[in-house]
Formats: sequence, structure tokens, C-alpha cells
Amino acid sequence: MIAKIFDKRKRIVVYFILLVSIGTAGFYFIGDESWSLIDSLYMTVITLSTVGYGEVHKLDEIGKIWSILLIIFGVTGIGALLRTINEEFIQTKLFWNKKMIKNISKLKQHYIICGYGRMGAVIARELEDKGQKFLIIENNEQKVEVIRSKGMLCINGDATKDETLQNARVDKALGVAVVLDTDQENLFVTMTIKTTNPDIFLLSRCAKEYNESKLLRAGANKVINPYKAGGHRMAEMLSKPQVEDSISVISPKHADLNLTLDEISLKNCNEYNNVTINDSKIREDYDVNIVGIIKETGESIINPESDTVLNINDIILLIGEEDKMNLFKDKLPSQGN
Repeated sequence: MIAKIFDKRKRIVVYFILLVSIGTAGFYFIGDESWSLIDSLYMTVITLSTVGYGEVHKLDEIGKIWSILLIIFGVTGIGALLRTINEEFIQTKLFWNKKMIKNISKLKQHYIICGYGRMGAVIARELEDKGQKFLIIENNEQKVEVIRSKGMLCINGDATKDETLQNARVDKALGVAVVLDTDQENLFVTMTIKTTNPDIFLLSRCAKEYNESKLLRAGANKVINPYKAGGHRMAEMLSKPQVEDSISVISPKHADLNLTLDEISLKNCNEYNNVTINDSKIREDYDVNIVGIIKETGESIINPESDTVLNINDIILLIGEEDKMNLFKDKLPSQGN
């Protein structure tokens, strides 16, 4: 279809070249000896473009009729060109939409961001920087165009509808961030997603502190109040600046150190089952450090001792350089759904 549109545009270009050539020849032969080829070409161009600069030389009746014919054919050609450009725009948009739908249909082990406000945009940028697969659900068409112009996968739809969530392959996703404008929307989407995929990890935004418990009861694994979290962080920076600087070593502020913190499931990692941290050789082999363990029971062990025993149901918190962290993750067995 797009190839046909390009062929049509070529034909229109040829049409205008012929029209200018015929128009120039017409004025040259209709006019008297005072008409040069340049005068004829100039008259043809201003006639077709309808700029109205006036006649180069006085036109007789035949010359006026010739000008009218050029204007009619010129306007017809411009109309055809505009229609072709519009068709090309629509077909190109449909082509990329189909390509995006195809890419989305293959997604698994990905993340979903419901809403592309200020928080959604930050989450998307962070996931993109980490090389994670994700897509965004947004019902504002202008925002959708911005998202797609950045090369991000996006569904133009309402996150509160089951069909939209199914198209986003919520059943194959690793996690969802629900960051819509209101707590009511976030609550409804949280309930809907947990009905579709009860085991998915769901993070929800909360604007009003009293709605936090409602979102947790609806199925959210974690609820973030950006004002509360931001205020807490600022208070820590104000009262404990040295401690805060030490913690921030893994934040974008110190990205030049190339350190990252990541959580990794040991599911299917039999070589680390019932093995102590020391015997696992993770630090020696990959130069990354285990700084925390989340047990299957939900118990968290911060800064575990070297004789702490690992289990395949554990989630370990690692800190290290990003390339070495990726090397370790690449070595782990697949944990696909």
C-alpha cells in the first residue's frame, strides 16, 4: 500500500513537470516576439501558484483562457498531491500501528505502566535505561504520539478495561505500575489487574494517604505516595546528609560510578540451593555483593553473613557494576512464565 502511494506521488510530480513545460510552451507561442522563455516560465509558475504578481506582458483573450486552464489543472494537481500526502500519513501511521501491535503480541516477562504522567514518564525512562522490556497504556492521544515518537511501545486505550489489559498481555507480565491521575482510577485498575493475574507484582501510586490501605486491600503489593516518599527523602537528606550521600551512590546522581542495585530471584538456580553465600562464589566469580535476602516467608535479611544459606525460593539483593551484574544475570537459567 505504501509503495502504491509513493508511485502515485511520483506520477503527480511528473504531472506538474509536464504542466509547467506545456504552460511555458503555451505562453511562449501565444505571446508575441516580446515573450522570452524565461518570461513564459515565470508566467506559468505565478499562474499555477496563484500568487497574483501580475502579468509579465499584456495578455490577449487566448492568453487569458490559457491562464484559466493552467489554474484549473494546477489546482486539480495540488488537490491530488494533498490527498496523496494525507493517504501516505494515514497509511504510514497504520503500518507502524500494526508493527507495534505485532511487537506487543510477542511480549512476555515485561512490565506495564498504566498512565504516562510525570511519574509514569520517570518510570519509563528508568526501565529504558536498564534495558527492561515494557509498554505503556495511555488514553490521551497526544501523549501516545509523544511516547511512540520516542520508540516506546504504547497502547492507546483505557487501562480500566479488561480488553486493554489483555492486549497489554498482563497475564505474561512481570509487574505493573499503576500511576493514573486519581486514586479512584488506580484502585479500580488494581482490582481489575489482580482479578486477571493474581500473582503479578503490582505497584500503585497513591495521592491521598488514607487511600493507601484501600489499595493494599485491592491487591497492590506496594503503594507509593510520592509526596510522602519525597518528604521522607528530603528529611533524611536534611538530617543525615552523610548517610544519604552513601546511600545515593547507586542513584542516577552518581551514575558515573556505574553501580547498580538489583533484585534477582534464585528460582531454578539449583547450584545455589542450600549453599552458603561464601560457598556460592558469587562475589569471587562476578565481583558483585549480596547486600540483602528476601526469604519465601517475606523475612528480609539485610547485610547477611557469609555463612547465610541460600535457597532457590530466595530473592537476593545485589550491588555491583552494571556490566558485571548483567554477566551474572545472563548466566542464570530462564525463569519464563
